[in-house]
Amino acid sequence: MPDYTVKQGDCLSSIAAKYGLFWEKIWNHPKNARLKEQRKDPNILYPGDVVFVPEKEVKEESAGTEQKHRFKLKGVPAKLKLRILEDEKPRANVNYTLQIDGRIYNGTTDADGKIEQTIPPNAQRGVLILEGDTPIILQLGQLDPIDTITGVQARLLNLNFDCGEVNGRETPQLEQALKEFQEKNGLQVTGKIDEATRNKLLEVHGS
Repeated sequence: MPDYTVKQGDCLSSIAAKYGLFWEKIWNHPKNARLKEQRKDPNILYPGDVVFVPEKEVKEESAGTEQKHRFKLKGVPAKLKLRILEDEKPRANVNYTLQIDGRIYNGTTDADGKIEQTIPPNAQRGVLILEGDTPIILQLGQLDPIDTITGVQARLLNLNFDCGEVNGRETPQLEQALKEFQEKNGLQVTGKIDEATRNKLLEVHGS
């Protein structure tokens, strides 16, 4: 099977679903060892990354004829994890509606303001509606690695630091957002993307 070149919006779960494989089989394949070392997180790939996709393996099972048999398809579904904060405090026990690619899920945030929902592995767009709030648009599979400007911008926006558009450019608005993030998290306030800022962004954002 040919290598797959990652496009914007791809994640390992969506690539695996495209080829009828489990994401672990792709991620743990020896030919993807270099990519695994580079990206660390299977949920965060960068457009242009090359993923080796192994062939499917055929498994045979013996069973009697003229009888009914039940087979269970094993696999790990994709899971969307969110944490909702307001003024740095968790929004606990709030009813929500989550729309993912036309499917609707209803639930309540937990005591820590968290939402965990199993979703289709190839989902790309969602809308989160908290009770009494304006809808929040979710772009799934769009988070770039932290060593890219777009990855930094996306995480800042997710944490409510207004850095403008996710466009990969170093702008005055991005510099101001970085200063605010650095000051809030006890870092040296430079407005620059340095290693300490990237590490803290990963820690606070969660990925």
